[in-house]
Amino acid sequence: MTFTTPNLLTFFRIAIIPALVYLLLFTGPLASALAAAIFFIATITDFLDGYIARSYGSGTTLGKFLDPLADKLVVSAALIMLAGMARTPRVPAWMVVILVSREFMVTGLRAVAAAEGRVIGAEELGKYKMALQVMAIQGLLIHYTYFNIDFFAAGMFLLWIAMAVSVWSGVEYFVEASAVLAPKVRPAVGKRAAG
Repeated sequence: MTFTTPNLLTFFRIAIIPALVYLLLFTGPLASALAAAIFFIATITDFLDGYIARSYGSGTTLGKFLDPLADKLVVSAALIMLAGMARTPRVPAWMVVILVSREFMVTGLRAVAAAEGRVIGAEELGKYKMALQVMAIQGLLIHYTYFNIDFFAAGMFLLWIAMAVSVWSGVEYFVEASAVLAPKVRPAVGKRAAG
């Protein structure tokens, strides 16, 4: 196992998920602010590990696997907890099902493609989706109104956009995977002689 700085940051991002989940068991402003701070730290480490890996050539195969996995775990954990919280308003569970299902399906498609020796890279839409989700979740975690800003309403507005982009990019992944994984038709070598 290669303990490069980017990989250590990714491990750290995964390790703080239990703290995020624990804080989201509580509904007060303090717990919400702390949960938002932890999610923000996770977002910063995501940026840093990618930046360091690119700038210093310290990317590894393990990092290429763990980095997107860590992103999906942090986002999915936050969304699932937000949908199940005992406070209102809260994130509709059906939206979380769509968003998390899309992540599982895309990850599955990429894994199947990789098993076939094919690579399906991250699409531009997928990057926009991730950015929108992160901003939406940040607002939803803060939840309360500060400086005359209703952070829950702002978060939900962004989450609706993120969901639309998520579904759209998921369809793009499926179309690309279908093209990559489609069986190749081999021309017949010769016709069988009539008996």
